[in-house]
Amino acid sequence: MLRASAAATWPPLRRFIVGEWRLGRFMARRRSSAWLYEFLRFGIKQGWACLFGGIAIALMIATYRLYPATAPLARYDFLFLCMIAVQLALLASRLETLDEAKVIVIYHVVGTVMEIFKTSMGSWIYPEPSFFRISGVPLFTGFMYSCIGSYLCRAWRLFDFRFGRHPSRLPLIALSVAIYLNFFTHHYMSDLRVLLFVAAALLFGRTTIYFKVWGHHRSMPLLLGLVLVSLFVWFAENIGTYTKIWLYPSQQQAWALVSPAKFGSWFLLLIISYTLVSLINAPQAMIEPQAAKPISDEPERKAA
Repeated sequence: MLRASAAATWPPLRRFIVGEWRLGRFMARRRSSAWLYEFLRFGIKQGWACLFGGIAIALMIATYRLYPATAPLARYDFLFLCMIAVQLALLASRLETLDEAKVIVIYHVVGTVMEIFKTSMGSWIYPEPSFFRISGVPLFTGFMYSCIGSYLCRAWRLFDFRFGRHPSRLPLIALSVAIYLNFFTHHYMSDLRVLLFVAAALLFGRTTIYFKVWGHHRSMPLLLGLVLVSLFVWFAENIGTYTKIWLYPSQQQAWALVSPAKFGSWFLLLIISYTLVSLINAPQAMIEPQAAKPISDEPERKAA
């Protein structure tokens, strides 16, 4: 039976589908090489899903090390123009889909609004000057939030996500709205994040995510998947503060690791991003989890 390839989502990758299938057939001859190939395939897929975020982090590091302090264009403005150029280049080359671009734009707006409020409250600062800014927030910062949405959107297709006992849309939206509002209201009233953590655990506690690395779907609790992604976002945040893209009050004298408490904040923000992506990519149920099986004798078909 012919199987659709996630690579067909991005036209430049379609030419590699048959070649990859042949390589997979060769690696599947032995159990050890099949395991290694699936492991490498997982890493490559994750790298592709992180394309937009990876470019953003590379630009942060490169400008921190190499961008001239005396340049007429401020570093933040250079990053803003670079991210716009990257966005247009990915769309023009069809390495990004319109659905992914929609998520990036929406989450850019959501993130920028929160950034304006948080910087006004002194939660963190952007220490360098810039022209393209709103209040104390450089406009490129919205792209940092967009990286998360882009990753989820691409991973959803690459790993052919399927779900068991996925929560319905209404409570998912309600939780996301409550999380977003709490990021503002906790400055004036009690922080409700503990209750939000409990609500997230209740909402996602029975949900299983099925993801296809190679020939069949594997599974894990969705909550665990969200925690792992949040951990990697926290790692990326440390890179952002180390390169002085933004700084927390505790880092203004000397850099230090971002507080582990921020890990919880990223987990809650990830739920908002997940909700936005799920509104574009409707979650599909996994009726019968597939057992491990040999690689098909047929190459994966190209999308029409």
